[in-house]
Amino acid sequence: MDHLLPFESKRLRTDLRDSLFGQHIVSDVVLKAVSSFMTDKNPNKPLVLSLHGSTGTGKNHVAKIIARNIYKKGENCKHVHTYISEYNFPNKQYSHIYSAQLKQQIITAVYWFPRSMFIFDEMDKMHPQLIDIIKPFLDYNAQVDGVSFNKAIFIFLSNAGGNVITEVALDFWRSGRAREEIRMNSKELETKISENINKNSKGGFSHSSLVNNHLIDHYIPFLPLELEHVGQCAVAEMIHLNIKPNYDVALRVAKDMPFFPEKERVFAVKGCKSVRQKLVLYFD
Repeated sequence: MDHLLPFESKRLRTDLRDSLFGQHIVSDVVLKAVSSFMTDKNPNKPLVLSLHGSTGTGKNHVAKIIARNIYKKGENCKHVHTYISEYNFPNKQYSHIYSAQLKQQIITAVYWFPRSMFIFDEMDKMHPQLIDIIKPFLDYNAQVDGVSFNKAIFIFLSNAGGNVITEVALDFWRSGRAREEIRMNSKELETKISENINKNSKGGFSHSSLVNNHLIDHYIPFLPLELEHVGQCAVAEMIHLNIKPNYDVALRVAKDMPFFPEKERVFAVKGCKSVRQKLVLYFD
């Protein structure tokens, strides 16, 4: 187990606080869910997190934060397995082949390393057959081919539910309430997300037994980002690029990004995506 870091809840809390912006719900749920799971010596099922929200709100970033607080090499650890729907499974006619390969890869990975992590990006575009292959690994006290999956971690990333989350955030803004008042139970937010996935998802999530069998532990909503959050992302990118932080430049970068609704310009269309590309235009 020398690939694992000694898990520290305090370190994860600090990392979420310092490198994730505008996502108080995410920070709270991820901290509690991951800490509880990692400190349980005998969990009765794998940890299954489903991250939902529009582009650039931090879903991939949070998956990386979780990985770097569990593994010494973070996302680059050989026990972190990432699948991107349209890249790894591009042709629907080959779904039966992909399914067989995916099943064997997961079983082999967990057989050799029980604390393996699996990240599935673009879940809303994945074929139902592929998603249903994953289902047996996620159940309570699951054993497949004699392998226990109770210590594994599955993280699903999806844009599904993004519109519902945005509507809730806009409602709060229009009523003059702070976004920090939005909680998981705000107008039954978690229920709305899961219902929206079932109703509108183009991919396998809509008919998936993952949803129907309640195997996902937490649906985690990523709120659309505001101007200040994009500015914070710009400052973080400066630090990452070894550029001395300049808050005036960060704000200019943020203001150059597209926002919606068109008149009010409240939320960033692309979140923090493209911030690094925009940032380089301001420096020689």
